[in-house]
Amino acid sequence: MSLKSPLDLEKPELVVWQEECNSGTPPSNWLARRLLTWGVEARGISPVPLEERVDHPYSKIFFVWFSMNFNILSFSAGTLGPVAFGLGLRDTCLTILFFNLLCCAFPAYFTTWGPKLGMRQMIISRYSFGYYGVILPCIMNLIGMIGFSILNCILGGQALASVSSHNLSWTVGIIVIAVISLLVSFCGYNVLNWYERLAWIPVLITFIIALGVGGKHLSSPPPAEPATASSILTFASTLAGFSITYSGLSSDFSSYFRPNVSSWKMFFSSYFGFLLPIVTIQCLGAAVVVAATSVPDWEAGYAGGNVGGLLEAMLHPVGNFGKFLTVLLSLSVAANIAATFYSISINIQVFIPALVIVPRYIFSLVATAIVVPLSIVGAHRFYQTLIDFLGIIGYWASSYVAIVMIEHLFFRENDPLHYDSEAWNIPGRLPSGIAAVAAGVASFGVVVPSMDQAWFVGPIARFTGDIGFEVALAVSAILYFLLGGLKLDGEDLFDLLL
Repeated sequence: MSLKSPLDLEKPELVVWQEECNSGTPPSNWLARRLLTWGVEARGISPVPLEERVDHPYSKIFFVWFSMNFNILSFSAGTLGPVAFGLGLRDTCLTILFFNLLCCAFPAYFTTWGPKLGMRQMIISRYSFGYYGVILPCIMNLIGMIGFSILNCILGGQALASVSSHNLSWTVGIIVIAVISLLVSFCGYNVLNWYERLAWIPVLITFIIALGVGGKHLSSPPPAEPATASSILTFASTLAGFSITYSGLSSDFSSYFRPNVSSWKMFFSSYFGFLLPIVTIQCLGAAVVVAATSVPDWEAGYAGGNVGGLLEAMLHPVGNFGKFLTVLLSLSVAANIAATFYSISINIQVFIPALVIVPRYIFSLVATAIVVPLSIVGAHRFYQTLIDFLGIIGYWASSYVAIVMIEHLFFRENDPLHYDSEAWNIPGRLPSGIAAVAAGVASFGVVVPSMDQAWFVGPIARFTGDIGFEVALAVSAILYFLLGGLKLDGEDLFDLLL
């Protein structure tokens, strides 16, 4: 199978030289030139020219999102319903289904912008937040991606350690997972797409076998206490933090596609790429953790919230083959981490624009250097870290989604021609971003009282449960519609506040 097909990497030397210049890679750099000829993508945040947007078929984007979510982090997110929020299996699964039906639509829609504009997601965001204002959502996006990478590394490390009867430490497992992810993300778009098209297959086989040997324990879940609206909404906020945050990196993986690809086909390929693995694996995680209390081996494997140990216990009846399957499950997180490292490498250049001259793949190394030590430090507080992180990260993502959508649908009339493609790196030709930043920050005046976290419960949330992500979505949209409609620059906003 060729990895060069979409971008035709075997190009004349002059074209290769021009691409190196466009991507910030010095033509005189021998190593950079060699990496480029091997198929390593150097392009960072610079938009993809129209003549290079040739990738197809659109179904490839389905496998990117499917493999990123068909893993044990989705499984662990599903366990939070019963474990952290006291929900029964039925209420957990219904919450997973209906809230993901909504939340998966946002990143799927943003994916459709990539082929039309040829821009990375945070570059598109400059047309709402401005050249400098976008640094704020970019920082939040980086925090979110690094956080998810840490959680995935911890889970993968746990699973690898459980296979070795803990003769292999979690630390070594984390490093192994991170290095595999680094290799894929370092190579860039072509290798990443090839990997994502295949990564889900062994994971699917493993989950089918796990259901075959352990499914008998899932048929009769114990009765649960009636769910409260507060617990359902708080769990839903956690789920929103899992799926809606993909909106900050959606078009990173679609900017090479043909611009004439059907937006509806791109949307549904992306939507089902998110929805199918998230709903099925999260529901499976909920079912398994509910049954674990009545299966001694599962309960022992799950001690201390060890999701990898729980999965290894499920596969224990098939002996050493079960250990091999657990290794495959542990590697499932690499599909998510590799793609996330890829987006991190792009976001760093948006965060610090001067770094645009540095090839993208260098920042995959930076991402790994950040994630590995933080994963090792946080490995033994996984569940509390997961709850706190997912609960908080959904708030900013909802605000971001609302602002960017209002800009696109209302102020730019859903028309790619209303984006000045030459202005992507020229601050004076981009919006000031004051309206977007003001709308996002001001929305938290209502979001904070609507939060329900272990360390803080707002006055509104005491009666409703956590409705922070819903409030962020609605309030940010309203505020940006009003402020953006005024077309404020810095002086106008100052006069208005006075």
